[in-house]
Amino acid sequence: MFADRRDAGRRLAEALARFAGQDAVVLGIPRGGVEVAAEVAVVIGAPLDVVIPRKVGAPGNPELGLGAVAEEVEVLDRRLIRALGVSPEYLEAEIEAQREEIRRRTSAYRGSRPPAELDGAVAIVVDDGVATGGTAVAALRWARAKGASRVVLAVPVAPPEMVERLAGEADELVVLETPRHFWAVGHWYGEFDQVSDERVIELLAGHEGT
Repeated sequence: MFADRRDAGRRLAEALARFAGQDAVVLGIPRGGVEVAAEVAVVIGAPLDVVIPRKVGAPGNPELGLGAVAEEVEVLDRRLIRALGVSPEYLEAEIEAQREEIRRRTSAYRGSRPPAELDGAVAIVVDDGVATGGTAVAALRWARAKGASRVVLAVPVAPPEMVERLAGEADELVVLETPRHFWAVGHWYGEFDQVSDERVIELLAGHEGT
């Protein structure tokens, strides 16, 4: 469906072209989302920055999300937490571990650069796809808490049920493809290599200089 993340970003940018010339900021979700977001930011002529949500993993199964956190934002699935019998001590420790990773990545990615100003701006949150939606929700709520006048979620691919869930979190959704049989985000890319921290730093620094 998409050759790689750059191809997805260019195609997503076409769907977001109306934001060119507006007071908009493109926020990539690391790591893969930043590769997509960089293409969008170039095409619409907007600043590029990151929003860093992190999944809160279940005990013994970190891929199973109990929710997600971003800076000063928590989105937790309390029903799942109760069903799994997750202790308050585990939950507190896991949330703090993810917040520490957010702090590490924020420092590594931005360096001495200040964050983009979101107050009164349109925040366009970009990822390379949505699977369970937890990190996307945390990212959208973070952008709104930072004063964005409008919050847009833009992704190349997502399952239909996630579009319904996320519609209540964003002012606008831009999703290019919603396959009924979703499988996983990487299934819809010809090339879906891991993106390194170094690549994220390169993309942010490169955009700053354009």
